[in-house]
Order: sequence, then structure tokens, then C-alpha cells
Amino acid sequence: MVAFADLSLSFLFGLSGLTARHEDTSSESHHPEHVVRSPVCEQIASEVSSSSVVYYPGAYFQSSSYQYFKDNYHWSASSTQKSQCTFEPTTADDVAIALRILGQTQTEFGIKSGGHAANAGFSSTPGVQIAMYSFSDVVYDSTAQTATVGTGLLWDDVYVALQPYNVSVVGAKVTGIGVGGVVLGGGYSYLTNQHGLGFDNVVSFELVLPNGTVTDVSDSTNPDLFFALRGGFNNFGIVTRVTVKTYPQSLVWGGRISYSHDQWDGATAAIAHYAANLTDTKASIYNTYNYVAGVAEESTILFYDAPIRPYDIFEDFLTAPHIEADIGTRSYVNLVQSLPLNVTSNLRSVFHWIAMEEVTVPALDMIANETLFWGAALEEASAKIISYDVDIYVPTLYDHVASPTAYPASRAKGYSFIEVYYGWSDAQFDDTIFAAVNASAQHMIQALTDLGQDIADVPVYPNNAPPNTTLERMYGVNVPRLQEIKKAVDPDNIMGLSGGWKF
Repeated sequence: MVAFADLSLSFLFGLSGLTARHEDTSSESHHPEHVVRSPVCEQIASEVSSSSVVYYPGAYFQSSSYQYFKDNYHWSASSTQKSQCTFEPTTADDVAIALRILGQTQTEFGIKSGGHAANAGFSSTPGVQIAMYSFSDVVYDSTAQTATVGTGLLWDDVYVALQPYNVSVVGAKVTGIGVGGVVLGGGYSYLTNQHGLGFDNVVSFELVLPNGTVTDVSDSTNPDLFFALRGGFNNFGIVTRVTVKTYPQSLVWGGRISYSHDQWDGATAAIAHYAANLTDTKASIYNTYNYVAGVAEESTILFYDAPIRPYDIFEDFLTAPHIEADIGTRSYVNLVQSLPLNVTSNLRSVFHWIAMEEVTVPALDMIANETLFWGAALEEASAKIISYDVDIYVPTLYDHVASPTAYPASRAKGYSFIEVYYGWSDAQFDDTIFAAVNASAQHMIQALTDLGQDIADVPVYPNNAPPNTTLERMYGVNVPRLQEIKKAVDPDNIMGLSGGWKF
């Protein structure tokens, strides 16, 4: 059993928008017996097994309210909502009971794995918040070379649990990401050049269908659902566990190296040289051009899947002038945690995604200029962090799967990409920020097109798509098939009561 990587109590109580002290100092807030409880929540509590628990809002110093706060908490402040109650199921059968009640009463609900969704309402709700924390098991099968993993875990926990067996899996490349969003949405990893996306390595899903049936879905048992779940998120039921392929994992070489703004030319040249010469699939890098509180900095995570790096491929990064370096031989989980992503928590957040055919100096200079322009332009709109990340992969990254997936619609060619992230604090600027991230994406698409890159119509990665992105823009020609599968497994549209991209 792997324990959930818990948030500290003091941290949760300090979050604006979540604490009882901040939201409500009335007597009702401090005396939960005066809170009117939702009949739907009470029905769920009365019908599920004694091991599954429903939590209600109440006094912030009570343990039950702590669980309620934790269940509702999301990494992005714009994703956190106050629910009527939260429900922590411990069995798939109890998930099925809750789904039946929610469907019968037409009650909105959210499904939270790691809570890293940025788009408002995608995994949160004002209705019943289902928190999957109790699905926290990691079972390694050395014969099958698979691991069965609960969707209530963070990938950090999975990596730690598998470390004693000297194996790992294709999961998140940064800390704090839940299992669910990766296995249902994609999953770019430091191991992707070798083994594909996260959901390319799924063997089977344990799925609670909207009608309450608990079933195992694989390519052999239900190829349509297996296709749809890999990229189709929560449209088809609630996934409680997933079985994924494991791979031998030694110590790795790598870590973070950072460059001040006046050192960006050297960093940019190193990134472009790496991209032009990448053939070794054990190598991976993750580059971020950042503008934080008026300071511009570039950081790169270097990764090589062996204890010792080859000499040439990373040399330009190490010899270019830099301000910080934390690089060496380390465990895989230690490297994943070397980028402090959690420092961005509790900001309002939006992502965007733009494909790249080639990562060249002119393209990187354009991305650097976008970082500086929007970093300065959005300071008055309460922007705290503006980040343009450049993820470089081999064109064969989509070749590691035996059957089609909901995303991408075509696997003929893999792309590197730009991942845009804006973090800001004041909700009154939401529309300003959304307009800016879309304007920046359109500008970069045009700039890359002008550089001869045919990327304007490449489907957007759903995990990084901003609000109001159309299904066609993400799933292309797969949309009709996904809609038919959705209609077949959920004719009453029970999963439409939850958030996310909907077919």
C-alpha cells in the first residue's frame, strides 16, 4: 500500500479561498451541526459500505472538515470549488452506488485524481466531489512486468513504490500530478522517446460504467472502450485502477540547469543543437522560459536513462554560462522532483499547446520574445508566472502502441511542442488572461508557419487545451466515433453531470 503524498494541514489552512477563516466566520461555519446537509450526500453515506466516507464542510479545526478541504483542493485556485460534500470511496462497488444515486437525482459531481486540472470545473464541482484518494494501491507483477495502480495516487508515489523493484512506468514528468489525468489524457514523460505516451502503456482499466457495472477494459475485452478511454477522460465512467507496463529502471543522470536572461543565447543554442542531433531515445530534455515577478530565467531539465551520460549530447548545456546547476546521478523520482512545480500552486491557471516540427534558434528566439512580451504586459493583470516550455521528442514517439487511441487522431508523425502556462491571482482578469494566451498561441502558430513548419492544424493536446477549445480541434476525425461510444455506454448522459471535455 502506498500512502497519499498528503498536503500539510497548515498549508491547507493557509490557502485563500479554501479556509473557513477566510470564507466564513459565522457561527454556522464553526458549528457543523448547524450546516444543512444535502439529501443526496446523506443518501450516498447511508448506502455505501462503512469503509467509504462522506465529508461535509464545518469547523476548520475538525478532522472531518480537513478531509473536506483536502478533497476539494486543487493545485490551481481557479479549479477549486466548494462542494455540497465530498465522497471518498474505497471500493469500485461504492463508486457504482454513488453514480447510481447521482444519476437518479441529476446531481452534478466532480472526479478528482491528483487535482491538477487547470480548467475550472473539469474535476471540481458545487455538487458532490468524488475524491479517489483511497484507491492508493500499487501492485507489481514481476511475471507480467506490469503494475496495477490506483487512480487516487500521484505519480511520485507510484515511482517510489516501484523503486525497490528497479522498475518504473511512463507517468508524469513533473511532481504532483495524479494518475488519472495521465492514463486518460495522454502523458508525456522523460521515457516517452523510448516507450510512448503514458496511456500507450496501459494494459487495462478497471472501469465503473455509468450503469454501475464494474468491468475490466482492455484491447481484447472491449476494443472500442479501450480506444475511447485513452484520451477520452471521464466520458465513459470512472476509472478506479489501471494496469500499466513496467520497464527496468536504473539510476539516471540529469537534473536542472538554469540561465539568467543575459545567458539565454547560450541556452537557446544548446537547445537547438540538441534538437537537431537527437537520435538517442534514452535522452530527454524539458525547457522552460519563465518570467516571474519581473525576472526572466530559463531552466532546462536534462535527462538520460542511465547512470552515466554520453559526452556530446548535453555538453553545450553544461559549458554555456549558467547561474545554477543541480545535475548528477540520482534516482528517477528524485529527478522528476527536481523541477519545483508546486511553487505555482494556488494561482489561477491556464495552459495552451502548440506543435513544432523543428526546434531551431529562430523558433526559440520567437518563444523567448513571447515570454518577455506577455510577462511584462500581464503584470498589471495580476500575472505572477508566465512560462513557455519547449518539449522535444523524436518523430517516432507515437509508434509505441498496437491499437488506435482517442488522441491523437493520427499517429503518422510525432511532434515536439510548446506548452504555455500563465498563473495569476485575481479572478477579475480571467478574460484578459484567456484572451492573451489565445492571442499568443495564434501568433506562435503563424510565426512557425512563416518559418516553414506545417503545424497549424495539428490537434491540440487535450491536457493542455484552454477553455472553449472545440472537440474537433483536439480529436479531429475521431469525434464521431467517440460520440457513438459515449452514447452506447452512457445513454442517460450521467457522466455529463461531471466536468471536462464532453462528447
